[in-house]
Amino acid sequence: MKTPPPPRLSNTLDGSWDKKLSKGSLEPDRILDLHGHNLDTAWGAIDNGLEAAIAGGDRVLLLITGHARSGEPPIARGRIRAAVHDWLTHSRHARHIAAVRGAHPRHGGGGSLYLVLKRQR
Repeated sequence: MKTPPPPRLSNTLDGSWDKKLSKGSLEPDRILDLHGHNLDTAWGAIDNGLEAAIAGGDRVLLLITGHARSGEPPIARGRIRAAVHDWLTHSRHARHIAAVRGAHPRHGGGGSLYLVLKRQR
């Protein structure tokens, strides 16, 4: 028996959302900063932050993962950033996430992501 594929994060926003995000003109409703976390604690922070954001009716979260440091191993920085898309896809909150987008430079650029949550009904 085949295992069903994992749920996929919806990647569709209307053009006005993408335009506002790409210009950095939206202010996030909530900021989740993962500086100081390791892989073990980062997932809990993301899960708890998403739970609070969903309960609070937030629409845009800024997830600050930090920039990956370039170089050859054993540099271990950037592991959270590398894992975050898989974590979000398999999260118990995946059905509430409308899209994940790279952040505008004024919100951290390559070290941050926007998580756009679906409208609460």
